[in-house]
Amino acid sequence: MKDILYAPWRDEYVTNKKIDGCVFCHISSHEKDDEELHVLYRDEHCFIVMNRYPYTPGHFMIIPHLHTDKLEELPSETWLHMSDLAQKSVRLLKEGFCAHGVNIGMNLGESAGAGIAEHIHMHIVPRWQRDTNFITSVANNRVYSTDFIKIYEKIKELIPKYI
Repeated sequence: MKDILYAPWRDEYVTNKKIDGCVFCHISSHEKDDEELHVLYRDEHCFIVMNRYPYTPGHFMIIPHLHTDKLEELPSETWLHMSDLAQKSVRLLKEGFCAHGVNIGMNLGESAGAGIAEHIHMHIVPRWQRDTNFITSVANNRVYSTDFIKIYEKIKELIPKYI
């Protein structure tokens, strides 16, 4: 007998309109759709967008507008700006979102685990004491305990204070 995990919140992933080409370039070039695409912040170098399928509530990504899969070819100015945004993001999550800790990570290349390998991006993942439960450990699935849109709106509200 097969085990079936019912996850209706993932229906959007399957039925949502598909984006041709690089999803991050699409988000970068469609500023008018920031609300729909869950963009939290953008400037001349980067944008910050919620991870639509997060590890924990509040997981977002810092992404350069420049399309590249090579960190070593990213202009130093852009890399330094991403690092500055990462520092500010950690403060936002700890002070404004009450995270106990934060994971920061980049998977450079498909073999390194990048889901979208063609465009580098930095994950910013808030963490709390005991935020992994038995479902993750036993069933290799995650439980997202709150509404995605509410989290997006809360973090977006905090952006002007911290970023």
